[in-house]
Amino acid sequence: MSNIVAIVGRPNVGKSTFFNRLIQQRNAIVDATAGVTRDRIYGKTDWNGRTFSVIDTGGYITGSDDVFEADIRKQVILAVEEANLILFLVDAQLGLTDMDKEVAHVLRQTDKKVILVANKVDSSSQLALAAEFYSLGLGDYFAVSAINGSGSGELLDEVVKQLPDHEVTTEEDLPKFAVVGRPNAGKSSFINTLIGEDRNIVTDVAGTTRDSIHTLYNQFGNKFYLVDTAGIRKKSKVHENLEFYSVMRAVRSIEHADVCFLMLDASRGIEAQDINIFSLIVRNFKGVVILVNKWDLIEKQTQTMEEYRKAILKRIEPFTDIPILFVSVLEKQRIFKAIEEGVAVYERRSRRIPTSKLNDVMLDIISGYPPPAVKGKYVKIKYCTMLPTETPRFAFYCNLPQYIREPYKRFIENQLRKNFDLSGVPIEIYFRKK
Repeated sequence: MSNIVAIVGRPNVGKSTFFNRLIQQRNAIVDATAGVTRDRIYGKTDWNGRTFSVIDTGGYITGSDDVFEADIRKQVILAVEEANLILFLVDAQLGLTDMDKEVAHVLRQTDKKVILVANKVDSSSQLALAAEFYSLGLGDYFAVSAINGSGSGELLDEVVKQLPDHEVTTEEDLPKFAVVGRPNAGKSSFINTLIGEDRNIVTDVAGTTRDSIHTLYNQFGNKFYLVDTAGIRKKSKVHENLEFYSVMRAVRSIEHADVCFLMLDASRGIEAQDINIFSLIVRNFKGVVILVNKWDLIEKQTQTMEEYRKAILKRIEPFTDIPILFVSVLEKQRIFKAIEEGVAVYERRSRRIPTSKLNDVMLDIISGYPPPAVKGKYVKIKYCTMLPTETPRFAFYCNLPQYIREPYKRFIENQLRKNFDLSGVPIEIYFRKK
């Protein structure tokens, strides 16, 4: 296991800005609104040859009217428990607050090493502002500016000095399975149930998850990253800048995923926004499994699985070769079957089909059902191959590729799916001149 450094503190002291500077990416959303970061966000960084993980946490607060307050405190405590070292961020410009004292009280109860970091010391003239934090009883502090990076080098020297000196493993290049869908469809609950802990905050308030969160899944012989994402709403309903960035992170998670679990709310059915998300997955050539969650609310009613399945397939035409599972995260119905199906889709998406086998099967089918003549000209397909691309793409070489029409192209796609088991995998077919 690699070393872990947790960044904690009250809201709006610059934790996410400092996190982004450490990992040299903009993974955590930064906004002037208190309470933006709600879940633990993980990243990787290195300094002087030492690699370690960094956790950004939500602002620790008590006595507010934020419905997420208790959950955020729980996540902060979990991060402290996970970490080898804790960076306690305070705001030098605002000065010492009662909430800083409360966070310090919590941290004094842990046996982990705590480094006090006075942030927002943006120039040398502001160094004296941080002196009052000595009263917290946590020893010397480091004055830094998350905005311009001043002081971060000295702090990181101390961080790597304090970290346990054990061998750090390199993060594996594992498959990424993104859980996507509209807000409040049960995405975070699905991940929490799979891994058996409250890794992500779950409430019945839509929009709880704002960042995209990676969780390692390593059970039953399977090892991959599960990516929880913010619920994707229609553009017309995304009014806040904050929610806009959350949606962009979810879109980016789809782009970087190998397989997407599209989670639907069974009680609401498949709606236009679900179709938009599905289209985004297909356009990015990602594997897809559709999960109809909250099926326990439907089972005792009149609609059957088959009727529901047909309604979904009708809406997502023409790409209908999709695994559809009816699950209940609350009742733990078929959720591990969903993982099995996701792994199967990943394997199908990654599989290479030998050229000889592809030609044996497809040329025989084509000879029995050749492309229709156009303007008295006959198309003759001579050869086909699977292209050396990350996702399944096929090239068919013929004399007159410009005369291949869409219906025949769809026929070829259906035959490929039927004969080579490509369920849940978007494919692309090219006709080229031989």
